[in-house]
Amino acid sequence: GIAYLFVGGLDLVHTLSYKGMGVFPGKDANLPTQLWIAARYLQSLSLLLAPLWIDRKLKANSVLLAYGVVAALLLLAISPWQIFPDCFIEGRGLTPFKKISEYIISLILATAMLLLRQRRKEFDPAVFHLLNGAILATIAAEMAFTFYVSVYDLSNLVGHLLRVISFYFTYKALIE
Repeated sequence: GIAYLFVGGLDLVHTLSYKGMGVFPGKDANLPTQLWIAARYLQSLSLLLAPLWIDRKLKANSVLLAYGVVAALLLLAISPWQIFPDCFIEGRGLTPFKKISEYIISLILATAMLLLRQRRKEFDPAVFHLLNGAILATIAAEMAFTFYVSVYDLSNLVGHLLRVISFYFTYKALIE
């Protein structure tokens, strides 16, 4: 849950960073794409680690602080430090870093699903299936995001719709 607070925060900045939003004037499509990849790495790595912490007591303040530091470092790496690799180049499309990252993120998510399956007895069956569905929808979304040429094309739309489905499943599993 704490991880998704920060993933959602990065996703909010991602949404606000699109050209048409006017929040970050002078920025091109690289900024939202970098924020997307940063958020997906944070999300996938959190889902990978989560099954390992099921039977441990977490100190919420320490976890909040750790995620806050990581999220801040990601934002600083993207802008103003500009050391985060380019993910989209206007006129050319997706960079190799972005495409490879989507496959790495999908592999991390598949591994997270395997770890979750090993701990399935710790979950109510409905919650377990919802979490699996969320991870599968996220993997499908990441695959859709490897194909687009424009940030406004069909595969980008499909990827975002799959993300909505993933977040719905996560909401049903964790909140409801």
